[in-house]
Amino acid sequence: MTSRGYEMLALLTSGGPERSGGGHGDAVTPGEIAIGVIIGRTSEFFDFFVYAIASVLVFPKLVFAWLPPLPATLASFGVFALAFLARPIGSVWFIGLDRAFGRGFKLTVALVLLGGSTAAIAFLPGYDTIGVWSAALLALFRLGQGFAQGGTWDGLPSLLAMNAPEGRRGWYAMIPQLGAPLGLIVAALLFAFFTASLDGADFLDWGWRYPFFVAFAINVVALFARLRIVESPSFERLYQTRDLMAERPLRTLARAWRTIVMGAFAPLASFALFHMVTVFPLSWVFLFTPESPTRFLVIEAGAATTGLVAMVASGQLADQFGRRRLLAASAAVIAVFSGFAPQLLAQGETGEFAFLIIGFLLLGVCFGQSSGAFAGALPLRHRYTGAALTADLAWLVGAGFAPLVALWSSARFGLLASGAYLLSGALATLLALWLNRELAQGG
Repeated sequence: MTSRGYEMLALLTSGGPERSGGGHGDAVTPGEIAIGVIIGRTSEFFDFFVYAIASVLVFPKLVFAWLPPLPATLASFGVFALAFLARPIGSVWFIGLDRAFGRGFKLTVALVLLGGSTAAIAFLPGYDTIGVWSAALLALFRLGQGFAQGGTWDGLPSLLAMNAPEGRRGWYAMIPQLGAPLGLIVAALLFAFFTASLDGADFLDWGWRYPFFVAFAINVVALFARLRIVESPSFERLYQTRDLMAERPLRTLARAWRTIVMGAFAPLASFALFHMVTVFPLSWVFLFTPESPTRFLVIEAGAATTGLVAMVASGQLADQFGRRRLLAASAAVIAVFSGFAPQLLAQGETGEFAFLIIGFLLLGVCFGQSSGAFAGALPLRHRYTGAALTADLAWLVGAGFAPLVALWSSARFGLLASGAYLLSGALATLLALWLNRELAQGG
């Protein structure tokens, strides 16, 4: 990003007084924090979607070649889920690293491991070359990605929320979520370019590897950009004055386990919908329709832009009506959507287009406000660690097994069954919001 781009982004995200990081003339604005957040989240989501798309288009044929297409894709989604199992373990280990050596060192180790695991996948030999060891290596590298992901939490989203101007908290809560549609758009278009430019044999041989090289390069750039922000003296002082330092995970769980659990379940509507409009429909279309993956990826990237617009709008809506009220309303609409959404995929190209547009609009509104909905309830001393653990649990429960469950249930019982998974996420969000209100009134 150019210096002009940084200035424009800082202007876009400004809107309140500067927050001092310590010394006079060394103030840190919310816009500066937002730059670091967007850089970090976009790189992480791009890495996520590169692997997710390859889980549908590449690994079933390259790694699980001895299986029929559907079982091979289910096996691929099983490996996909390993990262979400490893992520909480990584968080605990990296928090210890943070406490011992500092946030910059922790972030460096995490992003080097993440980039290394991603680059290793790019060189993965297939089943035809090394047999089942190909699947074993893929699982190992995927575990490495998930473990490293647990160390990429830099606390900037919490710092951004705590420094948001009064009356603009919904707007600033939306900013970290922008990385999801941005990462998806770039990843989908990159894969679409290679699937359109190469024949099937060349794509499976070497074409699919280039997006992983790009992901590695973006991780390197993001590492230096985030370190430059996180390790600056003004940001370090701001972390300390806001008491956003790493606390022991067990101590945080003992002190704030109820808030962490409710905070993890609150965004499940958006997390379930997240995979229902990204990974799952690509697998369904690829397996059960004659449609070209190139065309679907382009449509998906286009639909993601509508989600991006809806996400920006969610910031304004949340500031006007309240974040939790908006989350509850969007979860209720997602529950209704679950009753007919999956069936649209069986209605041809028009149905797929309607499914994606409606789904991404709802996702933008709900996912835009799903991050840290309960973070303010965490004790300040435990907010840095508690926010990381909350995100890990939410991704594990709401997203890790979503493609696997949705595809398996749809293939076995029909597309209506995948709607039940989406409905369960919406009900979990509504229940978490209701319990939080009841407990607050009871306290």
